[in-house]
Amino acid sequence: MARVCAVCGKSTQVGNSVTHRGKAKYLGGVGTKVTGITRRQFRPNLQRVRVTTPNGANKTLRVCTQCLRSGAVTKRIRNAPFRLPPEVAAEAARAGAGKK
Repeated sequence: MARVCAVCGKSTQVGNSVTHRGKAKYLGGVGTKVTGITRRQFRPNLQRVRVTTPNGANKTLRVCTQCLRSGAVTKRIRNAPFRLPPEVAAEAARAGAGKK
């Protein structure tokens, strides 16, 4: 479905857009007046994210930013970080220990 978070199910909500005119009383005016009330939609901030599912597959989901920030989804790892082969790493450690 469109405009729905795949994790928490957050979707579009409706509300009012209120338009005002006039100068506030505390600023020396006669007060603000409501000149119009129209319906509007509050849409969730959805991002298309590649996510690693629990079975290990990568999938593209539309997820709201609150789910991303809270850690409700795990983003896929593009590449594993560079690591030296074990024998080279052991030799480098021995060489570093000999200097001290």
